[in-house]
Amino acid sequence: MINITETVLRDAHQSLIATRMKTEDMVPILEAMDQVGYHSLEVWGGATFDACLRFLNEDPWERLRTIRQHVKNTKLQMLLRGQNLLGYKHYSDDVVVEFVRKSIKNGIDIIRVFDALNDLRNIEAVLKATKEADGHAQVAIAYTTSPIHTIEYYLQLVKEIEAMGADSICIKDMAGILKPYDAFRLVKEIKAMSKLPLQLHTHYTSGVASMTYIKAIEAGVDVVDCAISPMSLGTSQPPTEPLVATLEDTPYATGLSLEKLNRVAEHFRPLKERYFEEGLMDPKVLGVDANTLVYQVPGGMLSNLISQLKAQNKLDKFDEVLAEVPRVRGELGYPPLVTPLSQMVGTQAVFNIILGERYKMVPKEIKAYVKGEYGRPAAPIDEAIKSKIIGEEAVMEDRPADYIPPQLILLKSEMKEFLEQEEDVLSYALFPQVAGEYFKFRRAKKYSIDSGLVDMAQKTYPV
Repeated sequence: MINITETVLRDAHQSLIATRMKTEDMVPILEAMDQVGYHSLEVWGGATFDACLRFLNEDPWERLRTIRQHVKNTKLQMLLRGQNLLGYKHYSDDVVVEFVRKSIKNGIDIIRVFDALNDLRNIEAVLKATKEADGHAQVAIAYTTSPIHTIEYYLQLVKEIEAMGADSICIKDMAGILKPYDAFRLVKEIKAMSKLPLQLHTHYTSGVASMTYIKAIEAGVDVVDCAISPMSLGTSQPPTEPLVATLEDTPYATGLSLEKLNRVAEHFRPLKERYFEEGLMDPKVLGVDANTLVYQVPGGMLSNLISQLKAQNKLDKFDEVLAEVPRVRGELGYPPLVTPLSQMVGTQAVFNIILGERYKMVPKEIKAYVKGEYGRPAAPIDEAIKSKIIGEEAVMEDRPADYIPPQLILLKSEMKEFLEQEEDVLSYALFPQVAGEYFKFRRAKKYSIDSGLVDMAQKTYPV
């Protein structure tokens, strides 16, 4: 039997409409989704936290509590970027531990945690805190290909993950580059050496994802990530219903009802049409881009490169930049192209091409990466490039978070005027400016409602 995690409430809309799905669009279908029998619903984490605060004027913690209120039977799952949490830098251990505790307290059952470099030191604090809070700790391996990223490399990671005490493992193919027969070999090897449940996550970007799932299922994978059909394909996940239908009457049958799944699809079909009308969904994100298999550039990174080149009026340099990406990646130790490394490598490639001189300008994030502040890359960084970027500066060898002092008390002091719930400190920790603006909006809205009620009461019951 194969289990399915449904991603429509998190990664599907993050991939297709830049994480703009509102909580009010989710609520009417939650109880029906709860009756389908999914392994889990991915509902939180990734970019949803930032998008709630920055674009939707929503409290991400309230979204989680609302979903939990309507979903009584199905496990809720989130994605966490290790020591980065949901932000774009490393946070202190006390912030990490408190964030994990509050996530589980507010309704999360499964925390899928990964590190962009597969540096397991960067997930230690999350894993330990998850276990202590009685959550399920799923450690994800960021999948990529390079001369370094062989099956042996991944099997060694699995050994270390198992030794750390993970509850399950996920192969996280963020760019959609895991090909079917490679998936078969990798899953087969992992299942031969590990008893932990194994899950597979991919994107349809390159067009091979459904075939990849079939071969992974034949090799013994336990769970796969899918998106309900209206919000699937392209840069999202493979569609749920076709896979369920394909596996019927086989040893791999999911046991899910197509009738119940169709009810879920019927809810999201008109929403998809509305997203098109509102300009939130570009038809381009639903296509297949085989260049992904050549350059390993995820869909979101591709859009970002185009945006950067348009801003510089250099879109004619797109093919040169695309070819520069793998070159930069190799020189920097073959980091997997996943947040935040995908943005960093892409920006460096753009600078190298439009300035006409490689590494003439280097973003501060790349300098920090080369100095070891993000962790240890899988392969050594090219010595000549390292010298050009940081000269003779020392490279950090220890776990980066060991150098970050406790932050929680100071953060609480900084934002105490806005404090309405304990979780607000964590929102502020991750996104100080964005959360600050949201807190002002929330206070103004509350004041407006309170004033309206007082005004109504005075008109009804004159004093």
